Amino acid sequence: MSFRLAVVQPMSHQPPDDEKNVADAIQYIEQAAAQGAEFVAFPESYPGPWRMPATYDPTEAIVEAAERCGVYVQFGTLEPINDEERTAYNLLMLARPTGGPPGKYRRTHPPGPWIYTGGKYWDFMYTAGDEYPVFETAQAQVGLAMCSEVYMPEVSRALSIRGAELIFLPAGVDKRKLWATWRNLIWARATENLAVVVTTQNLFDSTQRGMAMVATPEEIIFESTKAGMFLVDIDLERIRDLRAQDDSVGSSGENAAKAGVLSQWQRPEMYDKFLPREGASK
Repeated sequence: MSFRLAVVQPMSHQPPDDEKNVADAIQYIEQAAAQGAEFVAFPESYPGPWRMPATYDPTEAIVEAAERCGVYVQFGTLEPINDEERTAYNLLMLARPTGGPPGKYRRTHPPGPWIYTGGKYWDFMYTAGDEYPVFETAQAQVGLAMCSEVYMPEVSRALSIRGAELIFLPAGVDKRKLWATWRNLIWARATENLAVVVTTQNLFDSTQRGMAMVATPEEIIFESTKAGMFLVDIDLERIRDLRAQDDSVGSSGENAAKAGVLSQWQRPEMYDKFLPREGASK
């Protein structure tokens, strides 16, 4: 199964002008669809809002554009919980070409609320979610995760063992000294989960270094540090082949990633020993 993905690494409007991102996002969706894209991937918290209390909600506009243009759109926003307490879930959403309510992932890691409080861009009291939904599309089983959750392999693994073949893992801003390790982990999440992992981030000026990437288990097939919209053709046949294989002696002569890591290598009876819980067997 092959399809075209538009990876958008925008010059984003930061608060208090973040609502301007909505019009830009719709233009990107229209341009991507006109060039044959079936998926559009935006950064974390794009098109916003980035702060509480929220002053706008982009969902209706993005859902309308996705349906009108006939594409899936992965985008970011907030789900307010309490305006006075400034609490909210940080969301990744998946708008569908068929319309209707978008798929929703509430960021699960780390525990809140410190990660988004009092910053230059974000400022809200983050509340963690506790579910790992996977969304069926015509092209792939899709999972959503967010930003520094790339440092928590449990998140991507939870998605892959639920069937996710295509994992969107968009990020927020310039990674600075974390850039090299972050890049390595994007590829690692693809390799260990036999999945295609997609990331991108917001840029706010030309001095910042982006991280738009598409990684497969065996290679990074696209990356750019620059602002723009990038079209990447993706074929899932290889990862489905790797998932169907059993690992064997000598398989390194054929495969550049370990087959069987989601099935043959698993030992579910060991899960309680990875992280012992009170009352669990030792």
